[in-house]
This record gives sequence, structure tokens and C-alpha cells, in this order.
Amino acid sequence: MSKETEDEIVSEQPEVQAEAQVAETPAPDGTVAEAQSPHKGFWGKVDNWFGITKAKSSYKTEIVAGLTTFMAMVYILIVNPSMFMNIIGDNVDIGFGASYIATALGAIVGTMLMAFLAKMPLAQASGMGVNAFIVYTLVLGGSGLTYANAMVFTLLDGVIFIILTATGLRKYIFNAIPDEVKKAISVGLGLFIAYIGFQNAGFIVNDGATLTDILSFNVLNPNDPNYLATVGIITGNAFLGQTADFSVRGMLPAFIMMAGVIAIAIMSKKKVKGAVLWGILGSTALYYILVGIAYGCGNAAASAIFGGIKFDNPFSAFANWGTESAGKVFYEGFDFSTYLANNTVGSLVLLVITTALSLCMLDMFDTLGTLYGACEKGNLLDKDGNPKNMNRCMLCDAIATTTGAIAGTSTVTTFVESSAGVAAGGKTGFTALITGLCFVVAMFLSPIARLIPSAATATALVWVGVLMMSSVTKIEWTNPVAALPAFLTIAVMAFGYEISYGIGIGIISSVLLRVCTGKIKSISIVTWIIAAFFLATFLLTH
Repeated sequence: MSKETEDEIVSEQPEVQAEAQVAETPAPDGTVAEAQSPHKGFWGKVDNWFGITKAKSSYKTEIVAGLTTFMAMVYILIVNPSMFMNIIGDNVDIGFGASYIATALGAIVGTMLMAFLAKMPLAQASGMGVNAFIVYTLVLGGSGLTYANAMVFTLLDGVIFIILTATGLRKYIFNAIPDEVKKAISVGLGLFIAYIGFQNAGFIVNDGATLTDILSFNVLNPNDPNYLATVGIITGNAFLGQTADFSVRGMLPAFIMMAGVIAIAIMSKKKVKGAVLWGILGSTALYYILVGIAYGCGNAAASAIFGGIKFDNPFSAFANWGTESAGKVFYEGFDFSTYLANNTVGSLVLLVITTALSLCMLDMFDTLGTLYGACEKGNLLDKDGNPKNMNRCMLCDAIATTTGAIAGTSTVTTFVESSAGVAAGGKTGFTALITGLCFVVAMFLSPIARLIPSAATATALVWVGVLMMSSVTKIEWTNPVAALPAFLTIAVMAFGYEISYGIGIGIISSVLLRVCTGKIKSISIVTWIIAAFFLATFLLTH
């Protein structure tokens, strides 16, 4: 999830002030002694270790906060597999199950690291945007890369992130990216994700002429297939045939997606916790109700939908994960023969460098933005204005990404939905522990998750796009030197379907504009190096 959504999400959550159960007692020297746990035995030790009472919180508050965070971000267990099932295994059933377990494991590892290493009330999972980049750009974009190859890039991302965090070089990379490009990345990602959601729901289609068009909802023109399909379903006529099939597989999913997005917006305004999850579940219910009506009318497409429903043993997902995802980065990931069949070794080297760099930048920006946003709202900043235990939080992110790559999922990052739990009063790692345990339980619910149609998961993708647009107002549009790189970053990501190239063009254009406007001294050496790598990629590989 983008770092730019934190203000939106936090603003929609009720503020809860969690008070300690034991008042702080003045010491003889006039200072305030640390609050001691009111609990004895095991629970007292847990309280002291996490610092729950010390943070003026309580078990009840931390548990509620952990559940709130889980409800706000559990949709990733549905959305991420719905993307990766297209590139894993021999069919979507195997792919969904394998990705479901991989996604859950990434979330569990990352969130538990936050609980025990950083001791912060934050949760992690496969990030939105980066997952779309891996599936739709790297693997399905026609480059010749495989799913296992993509996991290599993710693994490199994690390793680089660990090195940058451990050595302190992270801040140099972060500062080297032009400010306007940083702000534009989340906007471009938002449009990219929303576009995928529109496509998955059949709302945007390829008309063959302009390459993109909006699905027709025309029910007034008798010559339009949608008219016959809609009237047939409503009246129960038996003549439906292919026209109704078109409606069930075309117009209905698009309608469900739009209805779901509107419902999420309404619930967010009403401060309903877990609005995205409820939007997905509500859209799913509406979908099956309408398909059920079509089924009652004898519709073949609806009959096929219900006929395809099956409840597998939840452990079959673990089996699929074991054969299709677990460790595949090592025993298949470094085989780039498919890519090299149409490309040179030199282009592969540049691709590896720029792609790993792009993933690392996306991961780093996402995590930094989320940390600052969530921690600021929860008064979890240190005296210097930085998130508490910041380096440990970044290290948790890097280790989780590396582990996630081995498990078979995309970059694991700190989720902005953690802000929901912080707003509910979460202040310690015990909040993250509760969220992590919820993901452990959810691992065994994959058969239920498979019932969620793509039209319902598309609502989450579009809504994420809505939230990620907020940073567009932070771009200095009146300054051409800032406006053009920002615009190119956004446009190439969204219209060119290329996230890494959007970042690259944004950086290159920023460097050129600064050189030509007499601001060459403002360009750091690191920025020059990054721009050179991307320029070589464009000239030699694309």
C-alpha cells in the first residue's frame, strides 16, 4: 500500500486514548518513575517486556487495536493471490492456493518481526503496487521473465534493503531521488493499480481501435446485447443464450465493482473499521445474489459459475505452495534462459540492476512514508521527530521482504492500514502480535477466500487508487522543473503500464531540467548514477 494514504485512513478512524491502569508515581528525587504492570506472573512479564503499561496502554486496548489492523488489511490475502494465480502453477486454482499461503507467511513473518524486534504496533504484508508491478509488468509484460525470476528481483530488493539499512546508506538513496518524483510515485502507482482493478472487473475493455474503452451499460438500445441480457434476466425469459452470458461475465462484474467502491467510500466516511474488507465481502454477496437470479433464469454462464465452486481441503493450499512457490527463487529463479532467448546478457544485467533498484526504492518510500504517518498520529515519534525504533522497523521490512521472496510473494512492506490500529490505541508490539496471530488463523481459510470473485477484489484495487491520489496536491505544479518530471513519472506508470520506467523517466528528466536551468550543483552523485543506469536501460534494453 502506498505511503501517501496514511492521512486519509487515519482521518477515518476514531481516536481512542488508551490510559495506563496504574498511575505514574513520583520518585523521591521528584522525577516520575516508570509505571509498573498491575499483572502478576506470566502476563506481568509479557506486559513489562512489551512495555504495555509503560506506554499507558492496556491488554484490552492492544488486542482491539491488533484486531482493527487485521480487519483493515486482511483484504491482501484475497487481492494478492488473485493477481499471482495468473503466473503460478498450471492453473488458477493451484496458483491461488500457493500465493495465498505465501502471502500469509510474508505477513506473519513481517508482522511478528515488528512485534518482537521493533516492538511497534505496525503490521506488514505484500505491498499493493509492487505486486502489480511484478505480475503485470515483469512477468506478463512480455519480457520473457518467469515467476521464479521475479522472485530473484524481490530477493535482491530485500538483500539491498538490509545492506542499506545496516550501513546507513539508506538515507543517501532516499535523498538522491528528486522530491517531485518521490511524490509522483504514489500517484502513478495509484492510477496503475486502479487501472488493473477496472480491467479485472471488465469495466475497461480493449475496443481494438483506441486500445481502451469503457464497457457499455446501454439498456435502452434493443440492438445492444446488454439490452437483451438485462431484460431477459429481469423477466425470466428463456431466450437469453449468449447475450445473458455476456451480461453475467461483462456488465455484472463491472456493476459490482462500481457498487463496491461507492460502498467503501460511504463506510470510510462513516468511520467503519475495515471498510475495504466489508466492501469486498458485500460486493461478493451482491455478486452471488445477482448471479443466482440469472441462474434461476436458466443462464449458462451463471450455471458455470456455480458449477465451478468447490471447497478443497485447506491443506491443499499448503501442498500447492510447497510445490509451486516455496524456495522456487533458488532452484528456478536464476534460470534466465527464456529471457536470454531474445535478449543479451548485457541487457539482463541492466534489467537486474534497475529492477532491483526500482523495487528497493518503492519498498523504501512506502515504508518510510507509512512509518512517519502512522507514528505521528499515535505520538510514537522520538525527540528528534523520527519514528521510534526506526532502524529496527526498516530492518524488519527488509528481512520480511527477503523471507517473502523465499516463500514466493512480492515485496513485504509496512502497511498503511496499521494507522487504523494506532488510531484505535495501539502503542506497542503486542498490537502487532495480535495481528500476526490473526494471519496465522487466516492461513487455513483459503477455500473460503477462493469464493471471492475478481469483481469484488477489484473494488479494493480501485479504492487504493483513490487513496493514493492524495499526494498529487503536494507536487509543485507551478514550477516547470518539478511539474514535468512528476507528470512523466505518473503518465508513464499509468499509460505505459511500466512502473520502473516511470521512475526512470522521472529521474532522467529531472536531471536534464536541472542541468539546463543552471541547477546542476543540486544534483548529487548518487542521483547521477541512478539516472545513468536508467538511461542505459532505455537505450540498450527497451
